[in-house]
Amino acid sequence: MFFPLHCPVCDSVVVRKKGLICPECISIPRLVEEPRCVCCSKHLQSREAIRCRDCSGLKRHFERGIALYEYASVHDSIHAFKNMGRADYAHFYGEEMRRELMPTIRGMKADALVPIPLHPGKLNKRGYNQAALLAGEISKGCGVPVREDILKRVRKTEAQKKMNHESRQNNMKKAFHMVKNDVKLKTIILVDDVFTTGSTLEAAAEELKRGGVEKVYFVALAIGKGL
Repeated sequence: MFFPLHCPVCDSVVVRKKGLICPECISIPRLVEEPRCVCCSKHLQSREAIRCRDCSGLKRHFERGIALYEYASVHDSIHAFKNMGRADYAHFYGEEMRRELMPTIRGMKADALVPIPLHPGKLNKRGYNQAALLAGEISKGCGVPVREDILKRVRKTEAQKKMNHESRQNNMKKAFHMVKNDVKLKTIILVDDVFTTGSTLEAAAEELKRGGVEKVYFVALAIGKGL
C-alpha cells in the first residue's frame, strides 16, 4: 500500500497479482534479436556479419556478454530507474532477465556477479546502485553470489552520453580498482544497466584481469544497435 510497484514504461501503479507491467505496455520493451555480435551481443544489421563495428578489430578484455533489450525501446524507463528513484523497476527487469537470459548466464559458470560500482559521491546522491539491484535479481535465478567488495570506482568520471568512442575510453582510464581477490575468483560476470560502446565494462574487465581473474563476462539490461 505504502510502497506500490510502478509500471516500468508508463509509471502507473500496478497490482502485484496482475504482473509487474501494464498489459498495454508489455510489448514496448524490445528484446535484442538475432543476429547478434558474438562478442557484445548487439543486434547486427547484416546476417553476414559476425562482430559489430565497435568490437571488430579490438581486443576485448571481456570474453563476451549478453543484453536483454534494445536501448532505444527502454531509454526513458532506464532514465527513471537511474535518476528518478524508480528502484522498484528492478523487479520487472530482473524477472525478464531471468526468463530470457538465464540459460546463457548459467553457461558462463561464474564464481561471482560483480555490479559496475558507482563513485561514492554519486551513490550517496542516488541512494542505490542500479547495477547492484540488477545483479541481486539475476542472482535469484542462478544462485551465483553478488560481490560488491571486489571492484571499486576510484575516479569520478564524466557523463558519457555525448562522447565519442575515443573520449569514452579516455574518460574511463583508471576509473576502477580491484580491491581484493582473496578467494581467487576465476570467472566473474560484470553487471551493468546499459552497454553502448563498452568502454565502462572494458575498463572494469581490464582491471579484474590485471588482478588475476581469468575470465570476465557481462550481462547488461540494454544495449545499442550494432553496425
